[in-house]
Amino acid sequence: MPSSLSESTVQHVIERARALAREQNFAINIAVVDEAGLLRGFLRLDDAVPGAIDVSIKKARTAALFRTDSLELGAAAQPGGAIYTLEATNGGLISFGGGVVLHDEQGQAIGAVGVAGATVEADQVIALHAAGRA
Repeated sequence: MPSSLSESTVQHVIERARALAREQNFAINIAVVDEAGLLRGFLRLDDAVPGAIDVSIKKARTAALFRTDSLELGAAAQPGGAIYTLEATNGGLISFGGGVVLHDEQGQAIGAVGVAGATVEADQVIALHAAGRA
């Protein structure tokens, strides 16, 4: 992966997610954001539920803004957790699986991918695959 979130990187991430989702028969939404959480690429597969569009973008934004996968933030964002109510910040975030940080070859965070529309577990697996981490 190049040292910045280039157009070709965005398309590559989306294609990896699309390929695995099709293989597993999931209709998903795929969002790719830059390091500031701004949308760089998006794809809604045929038959993907419309409500998951916003979820995919928020998963990606969550991972990018905190440079941590959304799943990792989840435990601390639960009631009684150290960052409870985190989801109410930054215009709305999501702290369950499917938002995965993208890194360059030096390990620097350059953005994130968010996947929504399958099961939470499958969203996470597909996002990790899309990011080249599985």
